[in-house]
Amino acid sequence: MTAPRQILPGTTYLVTRRCSERRFFLRPSAVTSAIFSYVLAVAARRYRLNIHAFCVLSNHYHLLVTDPDAQLPAFMQYLDGLVARATNASLGRWEGFWSSEASYSAVSNGATADIVGKVAYVLANPVAAGLVRSGREWPGLWTTPEQLGSATIVAPRPKVFFSATGDMPASAELVLTVPPGFTSAEEFQAAVSAALHDLEEKSRRERAAEQRGFLGRARVLAQKPFARPAPGEPRRTLSPRVAARDKWRRIEALSRLVGFLRAYRKAWTAMRSGVQDVIFPAGTYLLRIEHGVRCAPA
Repeated sequence: MTAPRQILPGTTYLVTRRCSERRFFLRPSAVTSAIFSYVLAVAARRYRLNIHAFCVLSNHYHLLVTDPDAQLPAFMQYLDGLVARATNASLGRWEGFWSSEASYSAVSNGATADIVGKVAYVLANPVAAGLVRSGREWPGLWTTPEQLGSATIVAPRPKVFFSATGDMPASAELVLTVPPGFTSAEEFQAAVSAALHDLEEKSRRERAAEQRGFLGRARVLAQKPFARPAPGEPRRTLSPRVAARDKWRRIEALSRLVGFLRAYRKAWTAMRSGVQDVIFPAGTYLLRIEHGVRCAPA
């Protein structure tokens, strides 16, 4: 049994999900981009999540989101389920689409510096992975720094999988918003642009020192959806739940998480032993949604 997630309203997350066996099911194509952008726009509107940045690589994606109403699990279930079914239909396959090692990874971010660092990390991903020399060269879905906090992306309903006579909208708007803690889109864009430049330069220097080049757009676009990268990715590494550059902020966040887990287990044990009117800690999600347990206020 995995540890319960604490889902609190107003939390900003870096979300990551990987494809099964690291295969290139999400490799850049017009169909992939149409499906993912449309479903993301519909899911964000349906569950009232604020989308700040995204990057869809060939075998995984990253999102930076803020969850005002504590609906992240429902949002992720809808997004991942519909992307999987629609993309599977486009590929003519029926098997599991996402990695079975774990569900999505959601790392909470607090301070503005941590948010800037995570957005820059998301946008620098194609360069750090050795795919293209600059994020702007990535042929798949990628948020440009100029779009951050201000762009509205209109995603038409894809022709594949979705019925023209069904109840899904003909198009959906994805509005990129400014994360909490920033006074304007311009401030957010400037901070991310500077951090992104530094990360991309670092990756280019490292690859040059190792005498390694970049795969390039043409070879990325030539990837087969059932292929996967060569073995060598680290396994069973740590899976963080909080991100904070400041040591004391990190300790504080981890202490709150430990407190939540202890209170959750205590309440769970009491409920299993027959105690009535058990109060679970704030942020309890699944038991609150599916079984109506009482929870402390957030």
